[in-house]
Amino acid sequence: MRSVADYYGGDIPWVKSGELLDGWITDTEEKITKAGLSSSSAKLFPAGTLLIALYGATVGRLGILGIDATTNQAVCGITPNEQLDRDFLFYYLLKQREKLIGSRTGGAQPNISQEIIRELKIPLPPLTEQKRVASLLARADRLRSLRRTGRALGESLLQSVFLEMFGEPVRNEKKWDVAYLAELCVPNNGIKAGPFGSSIKKEIYTKSGYRVYGQEQVIGGSFLIGDYYISKEMFEKKFKAYEVKPNDILISLVGTFGKTIIVPEGVEAGIINPRLLKISPRRNILNSVFLSEYLQLSSVQKQFLDLSHGGTMGILNAGQLKEFKVICPPLALQEEFAAIASGRSGTSGRSGAPLVPNIESLRGRMSESERQGEGLFESLLSQSFA
Repeated sequence: MRSVADYYGGDIPWVKSGELLDGWITDTEEKITKAGLSSSSAKLFPAGTLLIALYGATVGRLGILGIDATTNQAVCGITPNEQLDRDFLFYYLLKQREKLIGSRTGGAQPNISQEIIRELKIPLPPLTEQKRVASLLARADRLRSLRRTGRALGESLLQSVFLEMFGEPVRNEKKWDVAYLAELCVPNNGIKAGPFGSSIKKEIYTKSGYRVYGQEQVIGGSFLIGDYYISKEMFEKKFKAYEVKPNDILISLVGTFGKTIIVPEGVEAGIINPRLLKISPRRNILNSVFLSEYLQLSSVQKQFLDLSHGGTMGILNAGQLKEFKVICPPLALQEEFAAIASGRSGTSGRSGAPLVPNIESLRGRMSESERQGEGLFESLLSQSFA
């Protein structure tokens, strides 16, 4: 079908599996012609149809059509009968996603078949109970969606201030000095990856002592998450070099890599685990708030993506970051940005950047709110289909 140009550019929406994002579908990236529909295996489904992806990395992803649309063989359309509420089925399939992923077969692009979908057993309480459960889950789903949006807005707000003050750093339009990150960090352990995975096993964890910080704190944006510890003796014997201190920046290295969090004053003494790296800037040259936000910019994240290796997960390492080039504006300007981020700045400052109060606090609250919303939804989903 791809080889026939006349089949594309029409007015019939064509849904690809990558467009299934566990929500409503009201438009599509591509559209096909009537000739394309009649001359291919594409199927036309009415608005309201439940869709599920069958192939590759998108297996189990869901969508509900808000429009009449076609799909290819990578997507299965489901129309429940009068015994089964569509939204109840939507959330049940969401709960079964891991099971469906586990049932994939095939080589380079494993998939599930329509037969697996057909033979999936569905709990069938009375229709009124199905609608009640679906309504409850839909409200929790909307709540977590709103909290995701709030967190995204908080992230973008401070980045806008950064770009206003310093310009786009990869292009370095303002001609700031540039240095290797290692030159801007304290000697020796200024950039330090976590210990080898084999050296910190779950059997050495204790109930108290030194916290073990990992990606859950960085990605979740909160040091309140997690409760792994090692003993003081184990810390002194093997892990002292991995200790985190206030003002350090922790950065995730594997999978969801490139995310950062700054270690605050008063945090529990602890170490990083193998999936983190800590950066200790020289305070007389580099401000941690400035650097943390710098590393989160989309252009810098693109550089991380290009540097990463390790197949589909993506990995960063300490050697790459030591040789990573960063702009280095005057420290006073970096600290002005940090003051704006924390809400300490009472004026717009000589940079002309607008005052944005307590952005870091706001982002922390937004991240925690998002985490709670996700937890509530997952808890309700498990309880509903226990």
